[in-house]
Amino acid sequence: MRPIDERAIRASFINASRKEVSDLTLPAEFADTDFEKLDFLGWTDPKSPRRAYVVSWRDDELVGVLLQRSEQRVLARAQCSWCEDVTLRNDVQLYVARKAGPAGRKGDTVGTLICAEFGCSRNVRILPPLAYQGYDREFARDVRILKLQEHVAAFLGAVAG
Repeated sequence: MRPIDERAIRASFINASRKEVSDLTLPAEFADTDFEKLDFLGWTDPKSPRRAYVVSWRDDELVGVLLQRSEQRVLARAQCSWCEDVTLRNDVQLYVARKAGPAGRKGDTVGTLICAEFGCSRNVRILPPLAYQGYDREFARDVRILKLQEHVAAFLGAVAG
């Protein structure tokens, strides 16, 4: 992911009001973020635990989405729709985003299961276990990274309408 600043993040939201954008709190560790190891920036608002944000590049445009997280976490046995990790025991959370534009004003939403703490970028960079002799673990990891980027872009596209 290319480096971004607070101003670009606030300008990127497609499904949030100006008030919601002005109220957002960046993650505490934002200044230390290593964008080279991220496919998207995702965080939960410390002031409002049910509110979360995702920002990523889509077709060379920075796109931000305001999410609402369900009140209960899904069991660890559920699979994240973005990183599709099946080896780590991460909690998965249902996140719902209001669609952008007229559809969102009507109340249309898009939902998906995502790692509760947005650890997908970290998960896909872990070398998978050796499945068989000659298995190319680095290639498998690269494919997982690309699939994560595709899943995030598809979700942002669904929110954009």
